[in-house]
Amino acid sequence: MLTDSNTSVVMPVYYQVALRQGTQWAFIHGETFYNPFNLPRFPIEDTFVGFGTSMTKVAKEFFKINGGKEGYYLANLMDKKYYYCGKYPFDVKVKLLELGIGKPDPFVDC
Repeated sequence: MLTDSNTSVVMPVYYQVALRQGTQWAFIHGETFYNPFNLPRFPIEDTFVGFGTSMTKVAKEFFKINGGKEGYYLANLMDKKYYYCGKYPFDVKVKLLELGIGKPDPFVDC
């Protein structure tokens, strides 16, 4: 999963993470940490539909990046941009920081 003993990631709803293992894509539906309007949690498929795409279309875009290399991928569903992050969960966090999302953990490298 995306969360391991050292990594948790918070990102906007229009970003979606996937893990490629072997020939399979696993989309990771994160947890909501702030829901001021008490909206219901939508199925992951509905998130993709809401941004005019599907998991199949996004997986095809991921595959175009580098031939479906194993590891973590990130999709900006709103702007239709796709990224390969790396082999480890922490690589997703690094990619989000590169994209200007989030802040470095002040307790790392203390």
